[in-house]
Amino acid sequence: MKIAAVTNDGKSISQHFGRSRYYRIVSIEDGEIKNSEIRERGTGHFAQQQQHESHTNHFDAQGRHGFGAEAQNRHSMMAQEIADCDVLIAGGMGAGAYQSFVGAGLNVVLTDQTNIDEAVSKFSKGELKNLYMDRTD
Repeated sequence: MKIAAVTNDGKSISQHFGRSRYYRIVSIEDGEIKNSEIRERGTGHFAQQQQHESHTNHFDAQGRHGFGAEAQNRHSMMAQEIADCDVLIAGGMGAGAYQSFVGAGLNVVLTDQTNIDEAVSKFSKGELKNLYMDRTD
């Protein structure tokens, strides 16, 4: 199983998905970390910061942020970056991003855990609580 965690330093889970710089990809076999790598997040708020001043195309007809055509396109590109992963762990993210990643087949877990290795260990044991209702904006 491969787990992607959003991070800025490779060790801790970023508290806001859209502001993270990297994914740390962890491969798990028999409940143990076998391998990990860092991948740059090439899209999203952080990477597009200078071009991202306007959120005009991020809203849908109901005014929900993260559900507009531009936002959905970005979410789709971000999901492709971790298409080989089964799980995405983040501290928090917008509801539009959450729904996009779930729709792409990822098990998305939002957590208050800060250490990636601890979160991955808890997830592999079925002990990582998903705080979706508390951690989406």
